[in-house]
Amino acid sequence: MADIVQSIPQSTDTHAHVFHRGLRYVESRRFTPVYDAPLKQYLEELDQHGIARGVLVALSVLGTDNSYLIESLGKAQGRLRGVVAIDPAADLAKLNGYAAAGVVGVRVNMTGGLSVPDFAAGAWAEAVAECVRHDWHIEINDRCARLSASVEPLLAAGARVVIDHFGMPDPVLGTQDPGFARLLGFAASRRVWVKLSGDYRFGPAIAQQAAPALLDAFQPDRLLWASDWPFTQHESSEHYATQLARLESWVPDVTARQTVLCRTPAELFKFDA
Repeated sequence: MADIVQSIPQSTDTHAHVFHRGLRYVESRRFTPVYDAPLKQYLEELDQHGIARGVLVALSVLGTDNSYLIESLGKAQGRLRGVVAIDPAADLAKLNGYAAAGVVGVRVNMTGGLSVPDFAAGAWAEAVAECVRHDWHIEINDRCARLSASVEPLLAAGARVVIDHFGMPDPVLGTQDPGFARLLGFAASRRVWVKLSGDYRFGPAIAQQAAPALLDAFQPDRLLWASDWPFTQHESSEHYATQLARLESWVPDVTARQTVLCRTPAELFKFDA
């Protein structure tokens, strides 16, 4: 595992969460963390595994409260970037401040059966336009079957789109999920990126089948690796080292793996800016 990162000093973990039980969790949450995942612990994970940089992503149980994420970006002194959650009807005035703090994107999390927003109308259309103006991406967390309902209007609006966790193929259909085929088709736009992460959320065997298809369609410069630390709702079975080691089987070519770990995230998340 160490060889994966030793020759790549600018490697980036593109998806992790930080939080603690002193924060106010939303009433509509799907789960309640019974532990803390503080910034200090995450930075220790990066150091232990030779990862230079990280991206903090909004956690669903916090709703649109990005306060600890923003605080953490400041304490990390440029080592981290952020992806926030917003209320498009209330939070657009905050975006300039978020950008100055190191935020580079907005996450829309639709797991648990939440409806797909109408990105082409109303407050969300304005929010997407602001993200385009800031040169941010929109990060989508949803099942493969519904991805096109989000990706198509976002691409039509000129946005860049990041898809979480291999696109979350159906745990039974796997790569035969029709939504996965549609996801592969979005590669031609060159404005969609996919995170190789969270395989335990739908099945490691499916991820192993999906990886070469994604690599062939998207190429390494549109793929990203992430730990998904601290593996919410899967804490007892997952470990940082395991997630990093799996990348070697997903992207066996050393040069391609270097692109996924280093160059692609450096450009997308503006580490070189």
